[in-house]
Amino acid sequence: MEDDVAPGRSSDPSKPEPGRSGKSGPQELRSQLKDRRAKFERQVDAKRADIERQVQATKAQFDATNERIEARVGRNLVNAILIGVAAGGIMLVSLIIFKVIFVVLASAVVAFATLELRKALEQTGRRVPAIPTVISAVAMQPAAFFLHDVWRWSVVLLGILLVIVWRVAEQAIASKRTDLPTLVRDLASGTFIQVYVPFLASFAVFLVAQPEGEWWTLAFLILVICVDVGAYVSGLSFGKHKMAPVISPNKTWEGFAGAGVVSVVAGVLLAILMLGVPWWVGVLLGLLLLGSATVGDLAESLIKRDIGVKDMSSWLPGHGGFLDRLDSILPSAVVAYVVFLLFGGLAV
Repeated sequence: MEDDVAPGRSSDPSKPEPGRSGKSGPQELRSQLKDRRAKFERQVDAKRADIERQVQATKAQFDATNERIEARVGRNLVNAILIGVAAGGIMLVSLIIFKVIFVVLASAVVAFATLELRKALEQTGRRVPAIPTVISAVAMQPAAFFLHDVWRWSVVLLGILLVIVWRVAEQAIASKRTDLPTLVRDLASGTFIQVYVPFLASFAVFLVAQPEGEWWTLAFLILVICVDVGAYVSGLSFGKHKMAPVISPNKTWEGFAGAGVVSVVAGVLLAILMLGVPWWVGVLLGLLLLGSATVGDLAESLIKRDIGVKDMSSWLPGHGGFLDRLDSILPSAVVAYVVFLLFGGLAV
């Protein structure tokens, strides 16, 4: 006989009756929230650990790649990129906003590069006086910007003359004089420094001083960077045939070809979008700067090989010295100025 079930009571004795549970409603809710929070925290911890593993793996892969690149080309990739971006940003702002800032920056860079070359030559026994060398180098840059042709050339000649006279005066008052061949070698070294660094650099400053010259200067600097980057990436990826193994073992014909493609494409784009000249001027400018940048790089490599140094200095982490960054720019400034004189009038 079935038992009567009172209204409001459960027929199943295993189920707790309402209001008679071991946990009250709020306690059960807190327990559920606690469980959910614990589960969520476990998920977050697992996700965080997974992200950390991915970051560590990516960092390890990047470090390994950077080490391989550094072992092959002798440059720290991270430092090189950071220094390059910072320098490029400063130059860009100075060219577009206030040209005089560019002149000041150029003077400072030329001064450091001149000191680097002087110190490097000094290691081979050549004596070049520092004070007149720096004074002459710095003076050429504002002269190229503010003075007319005759006075600008006069500053160049006076700078070279100052270095020569200073060295001869040192020889005259020295208690122990060097022989004549050594003195002539010192004078030739001092003249070479003035021509190679500040004189060639002054063409970039002189180009800036021309109408719309800041855009031509920016364009040729971008193209030189494109040549360097194109050669670097192509050579690193496909380089097999050495271009000049004795002078520059890392330079390859594959890198040169890649640099040529990049420089021509960039030259056409810059000619149309920035300079407003026909596209073929961009092709010509790209090819000419490809040649001048490559020659400049090889020339500095030859100088460093003769001196017996890897870098001119360590002032720029990941790049070496200031002259190591100017090697492609110095002869390219002359080329860019000549192209501007010949074809700058075609701008629309």
